[in-house]
Amino acid sequence: MPDNEVTVTMKARSQNEAFARIAAAAFVSAADPVLSDVTDIKTAVSEAVTNAIIHGYASDPARDVRMTMRMDGGDIYIEVSDDGAGIEDVALARQPLYTSRPELERSGMGFTVMEAFMDSVEVESSPGGGTRVIMRKRLSG
Repeated sequence: MPDNEVTVTMKARSQNEAFARIAAAAFVSAADPVLSDVTDIKTAVSEAVTNAIIHGYASDPARDVRMTMRMDGGDIYIEVSDDGAGIEDVALARQPLYTSRPELERSGMGFTVMEAFMDSVEVESSPGGGTRVIMRKRLSG
């Protein structure tokens, strides 16, 4: 059984990306983490939530993005999911500089950033079936 778990559901609005970052930082604070771990987690959460809003729902603010945070020992698990468009080719989407929305001048670095700041990143997706990103970070100290 995990030490603690919280699920937050938010509308797919860009301003909720900042809320998700703050919620993740607040959740992790119970473990008395080092500042660099909090910063890493906030950055990865920002990318995952932004991807759900921009790519999953094409910025449809009526849709929901879910974020489940779980603390298990010294590990933090954060799952960000949507019921949106899904990803046709996950391996391609994880390549640096790839974006499915070039008209928005996106950098295509979302998954790369998540992978750089978290210890593991799993992506489950199917076209039309939404996407689930599960990230894990072992806290320092």
